[in-house]
Amino acid sequence: MQRRHLLHAALGLSLASTGVRAQAALPPLQVWKDPNCGCCNDWVALLRADGFQVQVFDSGNTAVRQRLGLPAKYGSCHTALVGGYVVEGHVAAGEIRRLLAEKPVAIGLAVPGMPVGSPGMDGPVYGNRRDTYDVLLVQRDGSSRVFQHHAGSATGGMKRTSGDAAGALPSAQAEVRKVDARAGKITLRHGEIPNLDMPPMTMVFQVSDPALLSRVKPGDKVRFTADKIKGAYTVMSIAPAP
Repeated sequence: MQRRHLLHAALGLSLASTGVRAQAALPPLQVWKDPNCGCCNDWVALLRADGFQVQVFDSGNTAVRQRLGLPAKYGSCHTALVGGYVVEGHVAAGEIRRLLAEKPVAIGLAVPGMPVGSPGMDGPVYGNRRDTYDVLLVQRDGSSRVFQHHAGSATGGMKRTSGDAAGALPSAQAEVRKVDARAGKITLRHGEIPNLDMPPMTMVFQVSDPALLSRVKPGDKVRFTADKIKGAYTVMSIAPAP
């Protein structure tokens, strides 16, 4: 009986040791993002919950994306580096694990823009809506193929994605959190954006015209319009709130 207990204990220690080694084998993940981006913080939290050791740099991601060789057309709100691969945007932890296991010859994975329903852009605050989107495997020549397809929910999809004139878009209220003129981005803590089915949150937007950024500064209360242009949430107009 004592021998049986000893064998069971030894087996348990062996399995525990194997688990520790497997977790230790997961390479660290570095991520560059805007410090005020709520959905980036949510994505980092999901990665950490899945066992990734995440090092965060709140310095923005545009320069890093360029340095790592990922074309701007695949851009999103954060850029990560893990195991020699670039991970751009709201890629699921399981898809990163698959990338590390399969080791394809590629730059890495990308989810361009910020599709609702992707990890960090999901949950009750978004009305549990899920847009259709693809996780792309970006090749070294800049081309890409679908690595994983995600079908949207029946209620998913944007109401407007056509890039209509700003005057035709409903305005929303916001507080400016950060202006990045060099990257052509603005971080807004905003109210509901009806045409994008987007609930109140803090988010980084592209701007349709860099000159828009000269009209505002951090702390300003503003009214703005936004649309989804080529996969990226984009501020079309912005002005100080009356």
